[in-house]
Amino acid sequence: MHIPVLLEKVIEYLDPKPGENFVDCTIGEAGHTKAILEKTAPHGKVLGIDVDSNSLKRVVPQNRLVLAHGNFKDLRKIATENNFLNINGILFDLGLSLWQIEESGKGFTYKKDEPLIMILNGRQVVTAEEIVNKWPEESLVEIFEKYGEEKYSRRVVREIVNCRKLAPIKTTFQLRNVVRKAIPYFSLAGRGTINRVLARIFQALRIVINDDLENLKFGLEQALEMLAPKGRIVVVSFHSLEDRIVKNFFRDKEKTGQVEILTDTPVTADEIEISMNYRSRSAKLRAAIKK
Repeated sequence: MHIPVLLEKVIEYLDPKPGENFVDCTIGEAGHTKAILEKTAPHGKVLGIDVDSNSLKRVVPQNRLVLAHGNFKDLRKIATENNFLNINGILFDLGLSLWQIEESGKGFTYKKDEPLIMILNGRQVVTAEEIVNKWPEESLVEIFEKYGEEKYSRRVVREIVNCRKLAPIKTTFQLRNVVRKAIPYFSLAGRGTINRVLARIFQALRIVINDDLENLKFGLEQALEMLAPKGRIVVVSFHSLEDRIVKNFFRDKEKTGQVEILTDTPVTADEIEISMNYRSRSAKLRAAIKK
């Protein structure tokens, strides 16, 4: 069952009121959106955007909910096309939905044996399989170091290059086995388990394939432009690269007097939520209000 991450805190910082309009830039399975619609009844609306058209098909149609297929890097265009104006709050939940991880079959997790695809938007053409098997060694090292912040990137890439000479690496389990072979367990002292290394490698591939970080920068800029005065931006991120972009964006805009930061430090899940939803352990929420 899908459980929206940090739901109570998202609603607290968005502070939706009856009749107000909100944008959920990553609607997923609509957990946050449902709560926003309840708070904005009877006339408030939500524009729900998702880059994954298959995710949108899973959203149950509701009154006052406008669905749009697209990337939040094009937020202004999407809102204009849907005549969605007077926006009081915008939410970015940057995590993958449970359905995308467990059922999409696109290889987002190392825990299921699936093809190495990792494409969220059907219009993308470069897959994880192509990157792993065809990109130069130094390019792979750069990806894993920059987007995964992985200490053992070069060791992992060396093993990938050796293995792909013998046979293409086509599935998540094949890549998982290569990574495990590359890193002896004794090397992980003080650095966490092999699963954390795998998570960073898969994260890096997903980011570079879907251009996640650049899209976030574009989306934040447009969100601030489109918000009504006193409108709020709430961002839930799941790794340090995303969180750093959000933190720096808010700080830069506060220095120029455009926003007031509502969260001096990121808001995280408490032990109760983590026990109910393990994916929330890495979630960090930041919020700001437009002046």
